[in-house]
Amino acid sequence: MQIIVDADACPAVVKDILFRAGARTKVNVTLVANQFLRTPPSPWIRAIQVPAGFDVADARIVEIAQAGDLVITADIPLAALVIAKAAFALDPRGEWMSAENIEERLSIRSMMDQLRSSGVQTGGPPPYAPRDGKNFAAQLDRFLAKKKS
Repeated sequence: MQIIVDADACPAVVKDILFRAGARTKVNVTLVANQFLRTPPSPWIRAIQVPAGFDVADARIVEIAQAGDLVITADIPLAALVIAKAAFALDPRGEWMSAENIEERLSIRSMMDQLRSSGVQTGGPPPYAPRDGKNFAAQLDRFLAKKKS
């Protein structure tokens, strides 16, 4: 089992939580991004830089994800692809995406895209708050505790 991070838009606080969790539990954490990423020196952490381009990082994540891996992403279509490979998907706010809820999330995303393309101002997600980081850390800890037992 490894943790794979869609790192281009991942909040720094989430990366820090993942770095500490990887070292503590001895689980590999792989960050995938189309830009250079600084990572702390650790045998459990690595970064993969992919070329710039639409969904290049996502394609690499899908390529390396295996059943049982944990993928950290807010990208709903990417989550659907890794869930189809029997991996787990957790967003940086600590919300799980699963086979049970991914179709609904994809439908809502599609509807919001249609509204935006027709000129409706839909707004975006709320700013990342400290409680989001706490929720993420709690969900990650529960997941890792289950996987280690």
